[in-house]
Amino acid sequence: MADWRQAFTELVDSRGPALVRYARLLCGDDARAADLVQEGLLRVFRRARVSGDLEKLEAYVRRAILNRYLDEHRRERLWRSKRHLVATADITASTTDAADTADLVRTALAALSPRQRACVVLRFYEDLPVADIADALGCGEGTVKRHLSDGLARLSTRLDLTQEGARP
Repeated sequence: MADWRQAFTELVDSRGPALVRYARLLCGDDARAADLVQEGLLRVFRRARVSGDLEKLEAYVRRAILNRYLDEHRRERLWRSKRHLVATADITASTTDAADTADLVRTALAALSPRQRACVVLRFYEDLPVADIADALGCGEGTVKRHLSDGLARLSTRLDLTQEGARP
């Protein structure tokens, strides 16, 4: 029992802030990012057998965070398609002007579809090659390339950038 506690403590102490940053890039919200990290940790550490390899554990937690993020968006999309049957008032979130680059990027990322956002974050934040992104998302490399292309095009218009510095 002490093995998983030690592995958990080491992972949270050494990689906790990086996991929260990763989740924040995916979801765009600090509180939701913390929840995603907690749920990812719970999903990985609820198993009886947990190895002490921190790299593998971090990879499992990141995968659990990504899966949870995508699952939430699937549920939201389903709810949006059904909510008109229940409620008539449309709630709109107010947006604020971004004061710095980080806020601008988060706002631009929020405009992407969940798959585009996941592809862009995995490619440019996690620095994964297209093949690994395809494996992580369970789709083909061509699909990943299309999501990256569409996502980068939307980001470049929102951020007023050219595609010269972007990696495919």
